[in-house]
Amino acid sequence: MPRRSIERPARGTGNIIDMKTGKAAEGPALPALCERIRFFREKAGLEQKLLAKKIGVTSNAVSNWENGRGRPDINLLPDICHALGITLYELYDEEDPTVHYTVGEQLFIEEYRQLSPGHRTAVARLVESLLKAQAAESSPRISRLTYFRKSLAAGFGVPTEIDDSGEPIYLYSSKEVDRADCVFSVNGDSMEPIYHDGDMVLVSRIPDAPSLQPGEVGAFIVGNETYIKVYREEGLESMNPEYPIMHFDEAESVYLIGRVTGILDPEKIASGEDIGKYQLLHPDEG
Repeated sequence: MPRRSIERPARGTGNIIDMKTGKAAEGPALPALCERIRFFREKAGLEQKLLAKKIGVTSNAVSNWENGRGRPDINLLPDICHALGITLYELYDEEDPTVHYTVGEQLFIEEYRQLSPGHRTAVARLVESLLKAQAAESSPRISRLTYFRKSLAAGFGVPTEIDDSGEPIYLYSSKEVDRADCVFSVNGDSMEPIYHDGDMVLVSRIPDAPSLQPGEVGAFIVGNETYIKVYREEGLESMNPEYPIMHFDEAESVYLIGRVTGILDPEKIASGEDIGKYQLLHPDEG
């Protein structure tokens, strides 16, 4: 009768031999407590060494727990839960009897448990989306304007046409921001001391029957250039006295883009996080 060939068990599989196959048998499943310690440690972003330091044991002890080679002393459980930011009930995957639910909440939980795994996932995603929308609704109010970065070319034939589609700029709402439609950058020093080179100005478009009162500041297109100037009946005036007034004859086209309503405070530019919340609530705006 031929001798049975028995292979040595692979490292880490234990020394239990399956007598039918002669190969190492799979070890017992990892205790749930060990798995949950690892799960909550990784969820908290803690390395074994840091968790061990927090609860006053060696990193080898934590490694042994997570690999099922040992279990923590019962007296350490409160410290483990504190370090992981969880309750003892969460560690053991048990319902907390101190948590009280309304009748509606209890009914929801009972119905949720009747759902298939796939439908439970759908519910979880829906709840996640609703929580994001709720957070977005509580965020600061934001206005979406158009920001023109480049020098703008004139649109011949249509007084308020600008040959540039611009790009969105998201600003925290205020009285000045809400009156504006677009944002331009100031180039040069001709409007000092009020408007400086690099300032961003808010402009309210005047598409219907363009008009501006003498003394008001407007954004204008003259030829292929865009200007921020003070409107006068005799021409466009700079605030810097070193610049002469711009006069025009009847053959020249001067188009009014809109009224300058103020200088944009850089702090009014919305943060990336708040922009994300705004876009969540306004998906159609792209």
